[in-house]
Amino acid sequence: MNSREKTFYRQVYLLSIFTIVYNLIEGLVSVILGYSDETLSLAGFGVDSFVEMVSGIGILMMVLRIRKNTDSPVSSFEVTALKITGYGFFVLSVGLVAGIIVSLMERHKPESTFWGTIIAIVSMGVMAWLYSSKRRLGKDLDSQPVLSDARCTLVCIYMSAVLLAASGIYELTGFAYADVLGAAGLTWFSVTEGREALEKAAKKSYEE
Repeated sequence: MNSREKTFYRQVYLLSIFTIVYNLIEGLVSVILGYSDETLSLAGFGVDSFVEMVSGIGILMMVLRIRKNTDSPVSSFEVTALKITGYGFFVLSVGLVAGIIVSLMERHKPESTFWGTIIAIVSMGVMAWLYSSKRRLGKDLDSQPVLSDARCTLVCIYMSAVLLAASGIYELTGFAYADVLGAAGLTWFSVTEGREALEKAAKKSYEE
Protein backbone atom coordinates (compact mmCIF):
# COMPACT_ATOMS: atom_id res chain seq x y z
CA MET A 1 0.00 0.00 0.00
CA ASN A 2 1.52 3.33 -1.08
CA SER A 3 1.50 6.54 0.96
CA ARG A 4 -1.46 7.94 -0.99
CA GLU A 5 -3.61 4.91 -0.19
CA LYS A 6 -2.51 5.01 3.44
CA THR A 7 -3.69 8.63 3.65
CA PHE A 8 -7.06 7.75 2.14
CA TYR A 9 -7.55 4.76 4.45
CA ARG A 10 -6.69 6.92 7.43
CA GLN A 11 -9.47 9.28 6.36
CA VAL A 12 -11.87 6.33 6.02
CA TYR A 13 -10.79 5.19 9.49
CA LEU A 14 -11.54 8.62 11.00
CA LEU A 15 -14.91 8.77 9.22
CA SER A 16 -15.75 5.32 10.63
CA ILE A 17 -15.00 6.46 14.18
CA PHE A 18 -17.09 9.59 13.65
CA THR A 19 -19.97 7.48 12.30
CA ILE A 20 -19.94 5.23 15.37
CA VAL A 21 -19.82 8.13 17.86
CA TYR A 22 -22.46 10.13 15.99
CA ASN A 23 -24.87 7.19 15.78
CA LEU A 24 -24.43 6.52 19.50
CA ILE A 25 -25.29 10.12 20.39
CA GLU A 26 -28.10 10.32 17.84
CA GLY A 27 -29.56 7.04 19.06
CA LEU A 28 -29.57 8.08 22.72
CA VAL A 29 -31.09 11.50 22.03
CA SER A 30 -33.71 10.12 19.63
CA VAL A 31 -34.85 7.28 21.91
CA ILE A 32 -35.06 9.56 24.97
CA LEU A 33 -36.96 12.31 23.14
CA GLY A 34 -39.07 9.81 21.20
CA TYR A 35 -40.16 8.19 24.46
CA SER A 36 -40.75 11.57 26.09
CA ASP A 37 -42.83 12.88 23.17
CA GLU A 38 -44.48 9.48 22.56
CA THR A 39 -43.28 9.57 18.96
CA LEU A 40 -42.96 6.10 17.45
CA SER A 41 -41.05 7.17 14.35
CA LEU A 42 -38.44 9.11 16.36
CA ALA A 43 -37.94 6.30 18.88
CA GLY A 44 -37.60 3.80 16.02
CA PHE A 45 -35.15 6.10 14.29
CA GLY A 46 -33.10 6.13 17.49
CA VAL A 47 -32.97 2.34 17.70
CA ASP A 48 -31.96 2.28 14.04
CA SER A 49 -29.00 4.49 14.96
CA PHE A 50 -27.84 1.88 17.48
CA VAL A 51 -28.02 -0.82 14.81
CA GLU A 52 -26.09 1.43 12.43
CA MET A 53 -23.50 1.87 15.17
CA VAL A 54 -22.91 -1.90 15.25
CA SER A 55 -22.54 -1.86 11.49
CA GLY A 56 -20.08 1.00 11.85
CA ILE A 57 -17.97 -1.05 14.26
CA GLY A 58 -17.80 -3.82 11.66
CA ILE A 59 -16.71 -1.28 9.02
CA LEU A 60 -14.06 0.07 11.39
CA MET A 61 -12.62 -3.42 11.81
CA MET A 62 -12.70 -3.83 8.04
CA VAL A 63 -10.67 -0.65 7.58
CA LEU A 64 -8.11 -1.75 10.17
CA ARG A 65 -7.79 -5.13 8.42
CA ILE A 66 -7.37 -3.64 4.94
CA ARG A 67 -4.80 -1.13 6.17
CA LYS A 68 -2.67 -4.08 7.30
CA ASN A 69 -3.33 -6.26 4.26
CA THR A 70 -5.46 -5.13 1.33
CA ASP A 71 -5.97 -8.71 0.12
CA SER A 72 -7.02 -10.20 3.46
CA PRO A 73 -10.43 -11.96 3.64
CA VAL A 74 -13.35 -10.68 5.69
CA SER A 75 -12.75 -11.54 9.34
CA SER A 76 -15.10 -13.53 11.58
CA PHE A 77 -15.63 -10.38 13.67
CA GLU A 78 -16.87 -8.49 10.60
CA VAL A 79 -19.18 -11.35 9.63
CA THR A 80 -20.58 -11.41 13.18
CA ALA A 81 -21.11 -7.64 13.06
CA LEU A 82 -23.00 -8.01 9.77
CA LYS A 83 -25.19 -10.74 11.26
CA ILE A 84 -25.94 -8.68 14.38
CA THR A 85 -26.76 -5.72 12.15
CA GLY A 86 -29.08 -7.80 9.98
CA TYR A 87 -30.96 -9.39 12.87
CA GLY A 88 -31.01 -6.05 14.68
CA PHE A 89 -32.83 -4.46 11.76
CA PHE A 90 -35.37 -7.30 11.73
CA VAL A 91 -36.00 -6.96 15.47
CA LEU A 92 -36.47 -3.22 14.97
CA SER A 93 -38.94 -3.93 12.16
CA VAL A 94 -41.00 -6.23 14.38
CA GLY A 95 -41.00 -3.63 17.14
CA LEU A 96 -42.11 -0.91 14.75
CA VAL A 97 -44.92 -3.04 13.34
CA ALA A 98 -46.12 -3.82 16.87
CA GLY A 99 -45.97 -0.12 17.72
CA ILE A 100 -47.94 0.76 14.60
CA ILE A 101 -50.67 -1.75 15.46
CA VAL A 102 -50.95 -0.48 19.04
CA SER A 103 -50.99 3.15 17.88
CA LEU A 104 -53.78 2.43 15.38
CA MET A 105 -55.85 0.46 17.90
CA GLU A 106 -55.52 3.15 20.56
CA ARG A 107 -55.66 6.03 18.07
CA HIS A 108 -52.53 7.36 19.69
CA LYS A 109 -51.06 10.73 18.73
CA PRO A 110 -47.59 12.02 19.59
CA GLU A 111 -47.26 14.76 22.19
CA SER A 112 -45.03 16.62 19.73
CA THR A 113 -42.84 15.91 16.72
CA PHE A 114 -40.77 19.07 17.00
CA TRP A 115 -37.61 17.25 18.07
CA GLY A 116 -38.13 14.63 15.40
CA THR A 117 -38.08 17.41 12.81
CA ILE A 118 -34.91 18.95 14.23
CA ILE A 119 -33.07 15.63 14.56
CA ALA A 120 -34.04 14.61 11.03
CA ILE A 121 -32.69 17.87 9.58
CA VAL A 122 -29.41 17.54 11.48
CA SER A 123 -29.09 13.87 10.53
CA MET A 124 -29.69 14.55 6.84
CA GLY A 125 -26.93 17.17 6.83
CA VAL A 126 -24.42 14.98 8.66
CA MET A 127 -25.22 11.87 6.64
CA ALA A 128 -25.03 13.78 3.35
CA TRP A 129 -21.50 14.90 4.28
CA LEU A 130 -20.54 11.36 5.32
CA TYR A 131 -21.98 9.87 2.13
CA SER A 132 -20.12 12.35 -0.07
CA SER A 133 -16.84 11.80 1.80
CA LYS A 134 -17.08 7.99 1.83
CA ARG A 135 -18.08 7.83 -1.83
CA ARG A 136 -15.16 10.07 -2.83
CA LEU A 137 -12.68 7.97 -0.85
CA GLY A 138 -14.20 4.74 -2.17
CA LYS A 139 -13.64 5.94 -5.73
CA ASP A 140 -10.12 7.18 -4.95
CA LEU A 141 -9.25 3.77 -3.47
CA ASP A 142 -11.33 1.81 -6.01
CA SER A 143 -12.69 -0.01 -2.96
CA GLN A 144 -16.05 -1.78 -3.21
CA PRO A 145 -16.30 -2.22 0.60
CA VAL A 146 -15.91 1.54 1.15
CA LEU A 147 -18.40 2.30 -1.64
CA SER A 148 -20.80 -0.22 -0.08
CA ASP A 149 -20.48 1.60 3.24
CA ALA A 150 -21.26 4.84 1.42
CA ARG A 151 -24.43 3.31 -0.01
CA CYS A 152 -25.49 2.30 3.51
CA THR A 153 -25.02 5.91 4.56
CA LEU A 154 -27.22 6.96 1.64
CA VAL A 155 -30.00 4.77 3.04
CA CYS A 156 -29.59 6.62 6.34
CA ILE A 157 -30.32 9.84 4.44
CA TYR A 158 -33.52 8.29 3.09
CA MET A 159 -34.57 7.21 6.58
CA SER A 160 -33.87 10.71 7.89
CA ALA A 161 -36.04 12.08 5.08
CA VAL A 162 -38.87 9.75 6.12
CA LEU A 163 -38.58 10.96 9.72
CA LEU A 164 -38.50 14.58 8.56
CA ALA A 165 -41.60 14.14 6.40
CA ALA A 166 -43.56 12.37 9.15
CA SER A 167 -42.49 14.77 11.91
CA GLY A 168 -42.87 17.88 9.78
CA ILE A 169 -46.33 16.95 8.50
CA TYR A 170 -47.61 16.19 11.99
CA GLU A 171 -46.09 19.34 13.48
CA LEU A 172 -47.59 21.55 10.76
CA THR A 173 -50.96 19.88 10.20
CA GLY A 174 -51.65 17.59 13.15
CA PHE A 175 -52.41 14.77 10.69
CA ALA A 176 -53.16 11.85 13.00
CA TYR A 177 -51.46 9.12 10.99
CA ALA A 178 -48.27 10.95 10.02
CA ASP A 179 -46.24 9.33 12.81
CA VAL A 180 -47.55 5.86 11.96
CA LEU A 181 -46.80 6.32 8.27
CA GLY A 182 -43.29 7.47 9.16
CA ALA A 183 -42.80 4.34 11.30
CA ALA A 184 -44.04 2.22 8.38
CA GLY A 185 -41.47 3.85 6.09
CA LEU A 186 -38.70 3.13 8.59
CA THR A 187 -39.91 -0.47 8.79
CA TRP A 188 -39.53 -0.92 5.04
CA PHE A 189 -35.99 0.42 5.05
CA SER A 190 -35.12 -1.69 8.12
CA VAL A 191 -36.25 -4.90 6.43
CA THR A 192 -34.30 -4.01 3.28
CA GLU A 193 -31.13 -3.18 5.21
CA GLY A 194 -31.46 -6.27 7.39
CA ARG A 195 -31.75 -8.56 4.38
CA GLU A 196 -28.74 -6.97 2.68
CA ALA A 197 -26.59 -7.25 5.82
CA LEU A 198 -27.36 -10.95 6.17
CA GLU A 199 -26.67 -11.55 2.47
CA LYS A 200 -23.26 -9.91 2.86
CA ALA A 201 -22.58 -12.01 5.95
CA ALA A 202 -23.47 -15.19 4.04
CA LYS A 203 -21.17 -14.23 1.15
CA LYS A 204 -18.49 -12.92 3.55
CA SER A 205 -18.22 -9.90 1.29
CA TYR A 206 -19.21 -6.25 1.47
CA GLU A 207 -20.02 -6.11 -2.22
CA GLU A 208 -23.67 -5.70 -3.19
